[in-house]
Amino acid sequence: MMRQFLAAAIVAAMTTAAHAQVSDDVVRIGVLTDLSSWGRDNSGPGSVEAAKMAVEEFGPTVLGKPIEIISADHQMKTDVGVQVVRGWFDNGKVDAVVDIPNSGIAIAVHNMVRERNKIALLSGPGASSLTDELCSPNTVHFAYDTYALSKVTASAVIKEGGKSWFFVTADYAFGQQLEKDATRFINEMGGKVLGSVKHPTNTADFSSFALQAQSSKADVVAFANAGQDTDNSIKQSGEFGLVQGGQKLVGLLMFDTDVHAIGLNAAQGTYMTTASYWNMDEKTRAWSKKFYARANVMPTMIQTGVFGSVLHYLKAIQAAGTDDPKAVMAKMRELPIEDTFVHGGKLREDGRVIRDMYLAKVKKHSESKEPWDYLDIVKTVKGEDAYRPVSESKCPLLKK
Repeated sequence: MMRQFLAAAIVAAMTTAAHAQVSDDVVRIGVLTDLSSWGRDNSGPGSVEAAKMAVEEFGPTVLGKPIEIISADHQMKTDVGVQVVRGWFDNGKVDAVVDIPNSGIAIAVHNMVRERNKIALLSGPGASSLTDELCSPNTVHFAYDTYALSKVTASAVIKEGGKSWFFVTADYAFGQQLEKDATRFINEMGGKVLGSVKHPTNTADFSSFALQAQSSKADVVAFANAGQDTDNSIKQSGEFGLVQGGQKLVGLLMFDTDVHAIGLNAAQGTYMTTASYWNMDEKTRAWSKKFYARANVMPTMIQTGVFGSVLHYLKAIQAAGTDDPKAVMAKMRELPIEDTFVHGGKLREDGRVIRDMYLAKVKKHSESKEPWDYLDIVKTVKGEDAYRPVSESKCPLLKK
């Protein structure tokens, strides 16, 4: 009996040891972000700090092996981003790629991750196609997407009487997808799109676009862009008197940092949808103040998404007893997602994280009680209501 017990114990120990494996004896996470271009403030150095904060919260090791965070600047150029990630996989022994603001770059890396059997933890890009027709078993889309942004925001604005719309759209994958998704919901709710104009990214002069939006006489001027493009387009639209003329401005992708750059006087009354806000409760405030001390800004939903996705990834490695991508992804789907900003989140088979989203409205200057107190949370939208339902999905992973 004792010999049988010892034999069973030895087998169990050997099995545990065999599964408790970390490739190259280190878990290496690469933060691919924008450190020098128009998306820097919304991701950039703050995303790197958020990843480090996740490691600090989890602990310095996982399965007894060290965790290493490295980072690189993709400069908002697809060829640069692909080259960086290829080098990380070929020579840098990187296990997971994180963040990737810019949907075009994210789609390219997302395809490479699947080919190389690595993991992509995406909080920066918004294209909903990443978890629809382009879905992959190796990708986690953590923070937001164009489907949720457009559905939540368009629904609220149309209910307030904004029936006719004009788009000012960034001419790349994210902007095009955002306009497409928003147009669908506007039409379904009885609204009408009067027109749109495309602009190149990193544009300084929006005067001609603002004039076209103004001359459209649309109830709503919607900005399907991001970063400094959003800041410049909303500022200059204010200078041309669009709001004074009775048009509503909608930022289909806006962050706290955008409001900070635009200023409350220019941004007040603007609707936006966000996956997180620093000033929700005591825990979010405490975490955000620590982040502010390191990054000198309050965190955006991209940066809290980096924090949450890295933390969930490390928890999954611990639970799986290995950093093997297939086993880790299975655990990431199995475990509930819980962190400072996400409660009861769930990773779906298509890679979409189902989490609550928040409709917000930018405060008037007189309503702001302290620095960075910019948003009123108007409504909490359950993840099941915000994101694309399984019944509409083109993802073959959901058909099994």
